[in-house]
Parts: sequence; C-alpha cells; structure tokens
Amino acid sequence: MVASGPVNPPLSRPTRVLVLGTGAMACAMGARLARFGRAAVTLAGTWTAALDTIAARGIVVEEPAAVWSAKVDVAPLAGPLGPADIVLVLVKSHQTAAVARTAARSLLPESLAVTLQTGLGNAETLEAACGQGRVAVGVASLAAHLLGPGEVRVTPGRVVVGEQAAGASRFADLLAAARLEAELSAGIDRVAWRRLAVTCAIDPLSALTGRPIGTLLEVPEPCDTLIQAAREVGAVALARGIDLGGDPATLAVEAAESSATSRSAMSYDLDRGALTEVDAQNGAVGLEGRRLGVPTPVNDYLWQRIREKEGRSVLLPAGPAR
Repeated sequence: MVASGPVNPPLSRPTRVLVLGTGAMACAMGARLARFGRAAVTLAGTWTAALDTIAARGIVVEEPAAVWSAKVDVAPLAGPLGPADIVLVLVKSHQTAAVARTAARSLLPESLAVTLQTGLGNAETLEAACGQGRVAVGVASLAAHLLGPGEVRVTPGRVVVGEQAAGASRFADLLAAARLEAELSAGIDRVAWRRLAVTCAIDPLSALTGRPIGTLLEVPEPCDTLIQAAREVGAVALARGIDLGGDPATLAVEAAESSATSRSAMSYDLDRGALTEVDAQNGAVGLEGRRLGVPTPVNDYLWQRIREKEGRSVLLPAGPAR
C-alpha cells in the first residue's frame, strides 16, 4: 500500500515575533517570549547601544527569584525586517505613528499587531496602517525598569489581551507558554481605562516630585492631587460609556502602595532628558474631556507641568482626542 502523503507531519516552526522597541518592556517581553515561549524574537529599534549590546550578549533579566538571559535577534528599525506572526509594539506613544507602517509591512495575512502601550490613540494609529481588526490591545501589569542597554529589572505581573481581534487567543497562548499569566478579555476598554487612571495619577506626580511612588500618599499634597487626577479619568471614561467598576482613586492608591519604593517611568524619562508619554496620557484625557464636556483641571495641570519640565509648549491643545 502506497502512502498518499508524508509519513510524519511537518515540524511546526517557532512563532516569529517582531518587537518594535528596545526599552524596558520590549526587553522584558522579548526575552521571556524567546527563552520560555521558544519564539523566534527580533527586537527592532533606533538605540544603537542597545542593539549592539543585545547582539553581543542577549538580554539580561533580573527578577526577584533569579537573574537570567535570553538570546534574540536585533535589527535597526529603518532596515529590512522580515515577516512576523506577531508584531509587538512597545515604543513610546509619541513614536507610534512613526512605526505603524513598519508594523503593517511585517504582517502576514494571518498575523496580528499587538500594543501593550499605555495611553490613548495608539491602537487607532496602528489600525489605520495595519487594517481593521488586525490590532489587539493588551494591558500589562508587570513592571520593568531598564538598568542599562539590554538589561532590565522585572517585577512579575499579568497581561490582559482584548479578544476582539482575530488571532488574540494565539497571542495569549504564546504568553502562557512563556510562563506569563495571560487572560483574554471582552472588556479590554475597561481594563485599559483603569490602567490609564492609575498612570495619569501616579506617573506625573512621581516625575514632578522626584519621589518614590509610595511617598506620594504620605502627605495631603500630592495625595489629594493623585486622587483627583484618577477620578477625572474615571469621569471621562464614564462619559465614553465605560464604567470602571469602582472608585478609580482606590485603584491609584492601591497601585501606589504596591509600588511604594519605585519611581515612575515618566520620572526616569525626565531624568535622561527624553520625551515622556504625558501627551497620550494626561494630555489625551484632557483633550477627550473637552470633547465630551467633562472638566479635567488636574490632568490639564499635570500635563502642563510635565511639558514645562520638557521645555515644550504648555498651550492647551484644541479638538478631540484620537
């Protein structure tokens, strides 16, 4: 009897993951997907020192229980990038528009772009380039702090992925294979806005004061500002039809308590003279508040103060958020 096909099924190839970015979260996610998820990972970016270091020794990850490393491929963002099954977008929000077409060019017909960025407008910008239904939104609660090029300190957490995009379940399976707590959610907008309430309340205050996050709760000011900023985000979300399911100030206070000795990512950005993500966070909340008729004076104030620190204009923008 002659077999009509191959005796053995073809070996499945590793999932090809293109990570756009070389910062803390890009290193944390790329390393874990490569080492434990057995994915073929490429990090693409513009930071030459990071690309050179990672090419030479891999990514070094410091976690509470161990220090380990993972080998990944690297490529300059402007160079030719091969096709990927997953394009994971982990650049700063103000860089999203610049990498959107790169993401689109790397997608195969069944591929998916995923954003784990915090702030408004990232998913819409990516979808405009990649196509309707080709972008999944995720929210990562793990904390990552860059110690140097290709070296990151990570506090474990979970990743929630919106289930609306085709292929989202495949990405969640990959996260689980990489030993990350992963969850698919039909209510990712609510999860994202809960995260935004925390970020808008904590990040700029930590950056402006230079204090560890936990100390923001020790005196009435800045604690009152933190509470008001979070509640403004909740009010804007509700005007959009998104109920956060509780007092957003409680979320912010609990997050500050759990990260008591850390400083915010925005604080480190200011330290190194880099642009922060305040436009996509407090600034975008204020923009959306004005569109919906919801006052956001505290978020507007924090947006202006951070912009002053950056040496940028502090005129309130007009028009709706994207």
